[in-house]
Amino acid sequence: MHFTNKKPSEKRIELKNNLKKQKILRFPGAYNPLTSKLISQIGFDGVYISGAVMANDLGIPDIGITTLGEVSYRANQISRSTDLPSIVDADTGFGDCFKTIKTFEKFGLTGCHIEDQIDQKRCGHLDNKEIISLKEMVKKIDTSVRAKIDENFLIIARTDANIVEGIKKTIDRIKAYEDAGADIIFPEAMKDENEFEKIRKNTKVSLLANMTEFGKSKILTHKQLENLGYQIVIYPVTTQRLAMKNVEDGLRAIMRDGHQNNIIDKMQTRKRLYELVEYEKYNTLDKKITDFKTEGHE
Repeated sequence: MHFTNKKPSEKRIELKNNLKKQKILRFPGAYNPLTSKLISQIGFDGVYISGAVMANDLGIPDIGITTLGEVSYRANQISRSTDLPSIVDADTGFGDCFKTIKTFEKFGLTGCHIEDQIDQKRCGHLDNKEIISLKEMVKKIDTSVRAKIDENFLIIARTDANIVEGIKKTIDRIKAYEDAGADIIFPEAMKDENEFEKIRKNTKVSLLANMTEFGKSKILTHKQLENLGYQIVIYPVTTQRLAMKNVEDGLRAIMRDGHQNNIIDKMQTRKRLYELVEYEKYNTLDKKITDFKTEGHE
């Protein structure tokens, strides 16, 4: 049971309309539904669901091991916990772009991105990546566009060509991906403002920028990216990195001290957790259902 008001179709229309405004949309990554609720409460524009984070959460590296079933199940849980639009990372399409788009659309996602790496992919900010041919990727995009039923479900084409082939061939690919029907272009691992700007000058559709930490890209503010003409910025692994660092530090403190008294101030309180999960709202609903049954209305 979830206290969300918007249908997936409404979220998709809302995101499409917001992309037309002169304001960049900020999408932090959510590694679970509770984080997506926090992202919404704080006032962000959308939720991003990272393939790397899904893999990390399973305790495995982001090298194309996760399945469509694993990612779509978790993505569905995250997306339905918020009224914000949710974009999911579809890696290289899980071997069947038609099935992948059908699945994510059915599960209520707002859009997904597919990349032009080989199936044995690597993190977009690592060296020694391999990419498929432009022709193969165009076919994937075309298949994805034909697979969707809701015209407002967004097909995002990610290109990892910059590290492999350079900016000029990246631009060639982007133009072909646009012509194939991609709604948004995601140029991965742009190094600085100059490269982000070159992409914008050679692109007709909306652009998504990745501001991941510890990667190839210089960390730019959302205003800098907005001024460069980008419509969406994602922070894919940020929340997971924050959480895991604090969990690790806390566990080490308990091992060292034999108790958690010294780290209580680093914890979310019970009161705050209950606010976030809307404990009282669920209690109220449960009481209404119980009263309804008691009055003989079953």
